[in-house]
Amino acid sequence: MLTIKNNLMSTNAARHLGSSYSALSESVERLSSGLRINSAKDDAAGMAVRELMRADIAVLRQASRNAQDGISLLQTMEGALSVMDGVLIRMKELAEQAATGSYSQDQRKIMHAEFTEMVEEIDRIANTHAINGIEMLNTADGSINIHIGTAETIAIDKSNMTSSGLGVSIGNSGYQAVSDHGVDSAGDTWLTVDDGGNGENLTLDIQFTDTTNGNESAVSVDFAGAGGGANYSLTQVVDAINAQAGFTMASVTTDSATGKQHLKVASEGSTADGVTITASTGANTTGAGGLAVGAGVTDAGVTEADGANGTDDGRMRTMEGAGINILDTASAEDALSVVGSAIHAKDTVRASLGYKMNRLESTRAVLDIQSENLLTAESRISDVDVATEMAKMTRNQVLAQAGIAMLSQANGMPQMALSLLGR
Repeated sequence: MLTIKNNLMSTNAARHLGSSYSALSESVERLSSGLRINSAKDDAAGMAVRELMRADIAVLRQASRNAQDGISLLQTMEGALSVMDGVLIRMKELAEQAATGSYSQDQRKIMHAEFTEMVEEIDRIANTHAINGIEMLNTADGSINIHIGTAETIAIDKSNMTSSGLGVSIGNSGYQAVSDHGVDSAGDTWLTVDDGGNGENLTLDIQFTDTTNGNESAVSVDFAGAGGGANYSLTQVVDAINAQAGFTMASVTTDSATGKQHLKVASEGSTADGVTITASTGANTTGAGGLAVGAGVTDAGVTEADGANGTDDGRMRTMEGAGINILDTASAEDALSVVGSAIHAKDTVRASLGYKMNRLESTRAVLDIQSENLLTAESRISDVDVATEMAKMTRNQVLAQAGIAMLSQANGMPQMALSLLGR
């Protein structure tokens, strides 16, 4: 029917042209973005699945990087232990050298000096090797977890590779005594001697006994009193004892639990098996602090067995000495065995780092494969099939061009009605 009010052919052609143009626009968007799903309206269910897959892929990729970071940490630890290898081997070599009887005591002291330097290097390596501030070689307490998935971890244990952890701390074995009384700093007052202004002393006598090689020389130290109390710092007491002993008998030791600093006296030889420590005071003199002694006592014993009561009562706790040295043939032979055990302990830890690295390498490979497979699945859902979409676009281009041509023709139809009216 020929009409002039409503051009139905034009409306129909415009509707079809709009559909073709919309489909053409969608094809262009997909081909330009490379994605089949550009918005939720393209495929609501597919988009939900795709986003979950993308999240999983991101987690797997980060987990792979976490595994690589864990491998880097283990490589750093293993590198430190490889250096420690050479240090321990040199220590065992020195111990073997000092164990033979063809060297003098002075020559063994030179060997021991290098031996001590090697021990200090072990502590330096263990205490300075860290990643991101995380120290892994100076304590056996705890571990760190390498996260390799949403709820999965691989633990890397910390290891105490310090001289104390390996059992190679320098010491002269023998026998020793440690004070109950501790101070915050070696410069703080450790002993107070009050003589009431009578010019008297507190005398400390130390005698290490050795049933194998004979007792060591006794050491006697006088601490002058003063009215109201003469105060002696821990450092002053240590220096006074060492000055009389002629060797480093006294030293400052720190309680790892409390942080307090205590007096330690140790035998010169490694075969000492006991110690007698006594204190004597004038008639008007008392001692307080590190040595709790009443007035007018003679040769009062101030020692107690290690762990006797656990209180600070001005006594010295006696115990067998600790540590190793190569100052004599017997000590050097002991050091050989101890260093050998330390090498075994270090090798055990180093081997554990190796197989942990291998595990993380395998984990990383699996994570990469999982990520790749998920990416393939996500691509099938989300990516555009270029060949199919190009065919659709070509079809829509043809339809759009045809629609434009037909719309032009339809818009001219009312003119035909006007030509009839003009007649």
